[in-house]
Amino acid sequence: MKTLLFFFFAFSLILYSQFSFTQSANLDPQEVKALKEIGEKIGLLGEKKWDFGKDPCSAQGGWEGYVFCDCSFESNTTCHVTQILISSQNISTSLPTEFTKLPYLQLLDLSRNYLRGTIPPEWATMHLSNLSLMGNRLSGRFPTALTKIATLRYLSIEGNRFSGPIPKEIANLKNLDKLDLSSNDFTGHLPAALAKLINLTSLRICDNNFTGKIPNFISQWTQIERLHIQGSSFEGPIPSSIFALTQLRDLRISDLKGGGSTFPSLENMLKLSILVLRNCLIHGKIPNYFNDMIYLNTIDLSFNNLTGKIPSSFSQLENADYIYLTKNNLTGAIPGWVLSSTKNVDVSYNHFTWDATSGPRKCDQGTINVVESYSSSTNEQKNIHPCLRKDFPCTKSDAQKINYLHINCGGEEVNINNTIYESDIEKNGASSYYNDGNWAFSSTGNFFNDDHDSNVYIISNTSNLHNISSHETELYLRARTAAISLTYYGLCLMNGKYRVRLHFAEIVFTQDKSFNSLGKRVFDVYVQGELKLKDFNIVKEAGGTGKAVVKSYLVNVKNNTLKIQLYWAGKGTTGIPVSGSYGPIISAISIDPIVI
Repeated sequence: MKTLLFFFFAFSLILYSQFSFTQSANLDPQEVKALKEIGEKIGLLGEKKWDFGKDPCSAQGGWEGYVFCDCSFESNTTCHVTQILISSQNISTSLPTEFTKLPYLQLLDLSRNYLRGTIPPEWATMHLSNLSLMGNRLSGRFPTALTKIATLRYLSIEGNRFSGPIPKEIANLKNLDKLDLSSNDFTGHLPAALAKLINLTSLRICDNNFTGKIPNFISQWTQIERLHIQGSSFEGPIPSSIFALTQLRDLRISDLKGGGSTFPSLENMLKLSILVLRNCLIHGKIPNYFNDMIYLNTIDLSFNNLTGKIPSSFSQLENADYIYLTKNNLTGAIPGWVLSSTKNVDVSYNHFTWDATSGPRKCDQGTINVVESYSSSTNEQKNIHPCLRKDFPCTKSDAQKINYLHINCGGEEVNINNTIYESDIEKNGASSYYNDGNWAFSSTGNFFNDDHDSNVYIISNTSNLHNISSHETELYLRARTAAISLTYYGLCLMNGKYRVRLHFAEIVFTQDKSFNSLGKRVFDVYVQGELKLKDFNIVKEAGGTGKAVVKSYLVNVKNNTLKIQLYWAGKGTTGIPVSGSYGPIISAISIDPIVI
């Protein structure tokens, strides 16, 4: 979104200066006629919309913000439409062919609407440089019409319903600077034709169903600055040819399948600001060259098989606000700089060695998450807090143990049919741990977004709740979310069999004919370390947004601790309704004993 806005503002400044030469210039009559046809088809004629009593290039009569012109033609007396921005209007028609009647049109933004169908073949004659169709219902195979618009520099069809393989004809788009194919249903191998797009500076292909490995030809994209390959079903390992991409500023690869590898060669990527290599089957030691990456703000190496100590170079990452080393096999002592850091550092779920002189005394370390960070060999040492040990053992007496637990995730304490659901309103979440006595949670990850900087880990209902009994409504007004992983603990439960119920409802997306209904949230659910739900989609399971779905499991608690984990594996949309909208959510947890 930021990229398109940059093109828009830069181009608009030029057009404004040209338009300001004269106030008597008018739009070409043929283009006025074309705009009328477009407006009629997409429903922008009439009151409070496009007013043809005003010249479309006048920035009056409902035209402001929609249509931009170049009025420098014929001695500053004639205007031509060069930009059209019709975003977030919930337009539910098919794409009008009449855009082809605007021969000077260069930028077309129809993002975040409710458009259906596919790309008209007639669009192949257009001379666009920027096209955004992000966040609609467009479907079918990759549109061949788009592969014929050789002038394109920016193309986004993110968040639609396109399917099938990427065609080899995409090589025709040799001027492409930025390409976004994320959140569709593309399949097959990435075609070798993509290697010909040597001018790419940004490529996003997340949340698709590709096959095979990330190809070695990525080394041809020597100008690329942003590369996102998350949740796209690729097999590992990360290709060694990635070392050639020395201009990268934002690299995100996650959730690969199959074969692993040692840490890739990134030492020449000195411009990196964001590095995500999560769940990429990387094993071995972390290299010690990160102190040269002075711009690094976020580094996420979580959910791999990394071993050895945390490199000393990490202590020199002065600009790094987020460091995630979660769920690896790191050893040695936790460095002192980690425990004294004011940044967000998550080293939970590792195999560190206990150091009685410098080790943490508890887990609530502010923005430092150290839960279950020590090896199982420490479990016999009584002077170590249980939260630091593997599987969070209970140290309470039998008389202090509980046999039921109910949590209103993200909400205040409520009484539902004489059952008290405990309050859960802790606001932190990037690398945090919270303990409420009988239960605790560990949260990992910050939300990446282009539109705002805030990270919100408790979300409120913006949908209409359906088919939920009035006395249970309060459980679904709020929910806890996380950007990567969220783990709840039931602490010091009596050993035995329990019925665990996980309460979900999609309360962010809507159920109407708007772009807010087009979001897709997908995540995995584990109970006691066992995968229970893969690619869980609340809306699909519940039959709509704002509807409750309760997943019930029989769990045998043997060591007094029950663990429930939600994990985002890079799938689902990330930009609907706004950028940064993704990750697992949960409304409530019920844990009750099974009475035989």
